This record gives sequence, structure tokens and C-alpha cells, in this order.
Amino acid sequence: MENGSEKWGFQGKQEMNAAAAITVRGVLNMLMGNLNEDDSRPVIPLGHGDPSHFPSFRTSPAAEDAIVDALRSAKYNCYAPTVGILPARRAIVDYLNRDLPYKLSPDDVFLTSGCTQAIEVAFAVLSRPGANILLPRPGFPFYEASAAYNCFEVRHFDLLPEKGWEVDIDAVETLADENTVAMVIINPGNPCGNVFSYEHLKKVAETARKLGILVIADEVYDNLAFGSTKYVPMRMFASTVPVLTLGSISKKWIVPGWRLGWLVTSDPNGILHKYGIIESITGFLNISSDPATFIQGAIPQIIENTKEDFFSKIICILREAADISYNRIEEIPCITCPKKPEGSMFVMVKLNLSMLEDVNDDMEFCLKLAKEESVIILPGVAVGSKNWLRITFAIEPSSLEEGLARLKAFCQRHAKKQ
Repeated sequence: MENGSEKWGFQGKQEMNAAAAITVRGVLNMLMGNLNEDDSRPVIPLGHGDPSHFPSFRTSPAAEDAIVDALRSAKYNCYAPTVGILPARRAIVDYLNRDLPYKLSPDDVFLTSGCTQAIEVAFAVLSRPGANILLPRPGFPFYEASAAYNCFEVRHFDLLPEKGWEVDIDAVETLADENTVAMVIINPGNPCGNVFSYEHLKKVAETARKLGILVIADEVYDNLAFGSTKYVPMRMFASTVPVLTLGSISKKWIVPGWRLGWLVTSDPNGILHKYGIIESITGFLNISSDPATFIQGAIPQIIENTKEDFFSKIICILREAADISYNRIEEIPCITCPKKPEGSMFVMVKLNLSMLEDVNDDMEFCLKLAKEESVIILPGVAVGSKNWLRITFAIEPSSLEEGLARLKAFCQRHAKKQ
């Protein structure tokens, strides 16, 4: 220090600030901070992706029992191997191998602390100076954050609302160059609620192969599909293009707080081994945190003992909620839903600001909605689509009806006078 003045040899990491510039949690916290404390009505949360608070979405008793059994066994109080314990990886691979034209092995499965760490792993091992990655718009903003942190150049391809939120394949081909390493797809879709068809995923695989890039398939909403389009995992096309599958028990079992996810390398042609990706994944996991060992220990019992009735019940609730959302949104003139949701827990709707007074954009719409109606909806800008809204329908049906009724009342109150 000179002349007693303070001069320190450290400072905050600027990449971290850029990565955290906009997140779903940050935006939702801001909206919650704008609630009217004098409004005695319950807050209706239509902006989150965690329905575990609601009685209708309680996880399977078999899953709860598996956790208790794993804890009481005293077998899982130890450190786990960095890639995850073998019984858990074997159970997950058996679960994922259903209906595949080839067979994955437990060595293809790497356990992570939720799907978010799986994203971190994928991006860390693929990043290099000058590399770019193709992300969907609208999308899940954690991908933007992870790309910024890993110094990727992000290039966005649009999901096309007029085509049921399909990937703009022509844009992917235009955007990619010799520095492109991968493209990300989310299926079933967050935030759009779409489910990609077999034919469309085949086109995605063929396009990625032609461009020499791998596909990162975020399938955290695996099999949460309730429309006319059958859910097909991207790993079905791994003979065409290498696929990194990201998944977890968070959504299907409704336990996001248990933080158990996976990254799976689907690559029967051995391309990922040849290019050192498998070795890099293992290396990254050697210097990062692991999911809790007792959660890993419970996985075989969770997967084996959860009855199909549990999943069928959740699908029925989501289908009913999607129907309610679509029908009630149709009654609101200033909001348009281009595609009825067929999967996940969300629907994207477009705001017609020309029909509203005193509302300039989607963020202002959501801030005023929170203050006036105690309803929380995520502004589209948070997921890359300005003047759109992402509405979550994974809550109690009665609360959903109430929330959408308040949304309608808000829109009527702010409608331009004819």
C-alpha cells in the first residue's frame, strides 16, 4: 500500500457478472419484490418451473422410501466416484436404453448435481478460444450464462412459432462455421411447451452431421408429453451424429431439490472418444463437486419401484392444465398463443402491446401484473423473446384458473379504449 491508501491485488471476475446479467431466478425475485404487500390474496406463481410445492405434484412414495432406505443402510455416507456410483449409472442406462436401436453402457453415464451441472460440464469440455455455439431462441437462459462464463460466442437460431416451434434448420446452416462446436435443443421444450417430431429430429441430426457439430440434447422434461406428438429422445439418432444427453430426476419425479442429474454420451461410432471428449468429461468431474452419495444410492430403487400410475397421474394433470391455459388465454384479446402446449410445463404467448395502455414492454407488463394482481409470470425477455410471456401451468388447477382470471382482468383494465 502506498501512503496508507488501500490497494488490493484482487477484483471480481467480469465474466461472472456477464453470465449472471439475466437469469430466471433474478427476474422472478425482482417481480416478487414488486408485489403489493396490502393485497391479501394469495400470490399465484405462473413463472416458476418447480411444482413440487403443490399437493397434486408430490413425488412418488416409492421415491421417498428409496431415499430413506439409502440413508438408513449406512452404505452411502462415503465419497462417491467422480463419475457416479455404478449401481446408479447402471439403473439410469437401463432406463435410457428402452426402445433404442443400440445399447448404451454404464460407462456412457456421468452423474451430475442436477441438469445445470450437466450443462456446465458440457460447455466446459467443449469450450476453446474462438469457439461458438448455437442456442435456441427462445431458450433456457442458463445456457446463455454458461456460454458467457466459458467465453463462447453465442449464435442464436430461432424456434418458429408458426411451425409449432420447430428449429429453423436453414438458420442453423447459415450460422455455423468452422468454429462451431455444437447446437443445443430442448425437448420437450422449455419455454415453448413443444415436442419435436421424429421427422424433425432426424433433420436436426442430419444437419448437425453435415456441419460437423454435435448435438446437446436437454431432455430434463423427458417423457412429459401429453399431446398428439410422440416424444422421441435425440439419442435415437446417435448413429448419425454424436449426442450429449442431459437429464435428471428433477422434473419427471418432481424433485428438483434432490439435485441428481446426468450427462450421457450417445455415440455408437466412437467419435467422442476419438476427439477426446470422454476424457475431458472425466477430467472435469475429477475437479468438481458430486451429487450427494445417498441420492445416488437411492436411484436404482427410485427407478425400479416408481409405478407407471404415478407418471400417468402427472401427465393427466399437465394435460388438464395445458387445456385450461390454452382455453383461458384464447379469451384474452391482447395475448396470442401460437401453439397449444404438448409437453413440459410451459406455454409461450405473444403480447399485442398495441391493444394496451400504459404498458411499453413485457417486463413492464409483468411488473404491473405482480403489483396489481399478485400474479407472477415470466417476461419473454428473460428467455430471449421480447414482448412474449412464458406461463407455467404446473400448479394446482384451481390456482391456475384463479391466476388466469386475474390475468384477464388485468388485461381488460389496461385495454385501450375504443
